[in-house]
Amino acid sequence: MADKKQQAEQREAHERTAPSGKVVYRAILEEGEGELERSTSALFWSGLAAGLSMGFSMIAEGLLNAHLAETLWRPLVSKFGYSAGFLIVILGRQQLFTENTLTPILPLLKEKKASTLLNVLRLWVVVFVANMLGALAIAYVTARTEAFEPGVRNEFIKLGQQALEGNFGTILLKGIFAGWLIALMVWLLPFAETARVWVIILITYLVGLGHFSHIIAGAVETFAAAASGAETWSDVLARFVAPALIGNIIGGVLLVATLNHAQIVAGGGGEDI
Repeated sequence: MADKKQQAEQREAHERTAPSGKVVYRAILEEGEGELERSTSALFWSGLAAGLSMGFSMIAEGLLNAHLAETLWRPLVSKFGYSAGFLIVILGRQQLFTENTLTPILPLLKEKKASTLLNVLRLWVVVFVANMLGALAIAYVTARTEAFEPGVRNEFIKLGQQALEGNFGTILLKGIFAGWLIALMVWLLPFAETARVWVIILITYLVGLGHFSHIIAGAVETFAAAASGAETWSDVLARFVAPALIGNIIGGVLLVATLNHAQIVAGGGGEDI
């Protein structure tokens, strides 16, 4: 009787114990391997859907801004709208480029093969191009049609202009923070269970509130500003897209994927992962 009670207590203790870093690593590694096995067409359509869905971050935030008084605390409320697109993309299992700075990198760090590197580059290029096409489409519709009231469209333009504030180095640095946080979010999600929605909201809210440069969410905003004529396309590509892309890759690959891979290997778990 005592043995059964002890076994039950041990099982309960095991269930309540947070998963080790090795377990989390393994879950993300398997997800990355699955993504690398997907066909190019499947990645493209999923990436296109994600680019379109990310438009709802701008739409939700713009709508909140349009209906809130312009006060110091307004961003504290409206930035919750920034999480909308991420919730749709992540819970809908759509391919978002910044998530892919972590998941497919782990198989590459594990195997270090040229074929895996080429496969990662294939995934990155396809998903990034598809995301940007989706972002361009939703930005054009929001800026050039009557789907939204003029006041709301003006808020979209303001968001795009805000994303363009700062020089190349500043936006790159902001992009590092954004890539870092999004990759950390991906690391947290496998065992977040019922807290998944809150993890997504809190991390992406911080990205929005900090004005950190997320390449896809920011592309929607800056593309809308360019489509409306408030900004030039050359400025958007040179001043936002290029530095944000570089920053997101640095933040996701170096600060999360590489460091978390290193901690697992250093902890003696590399040989049986």
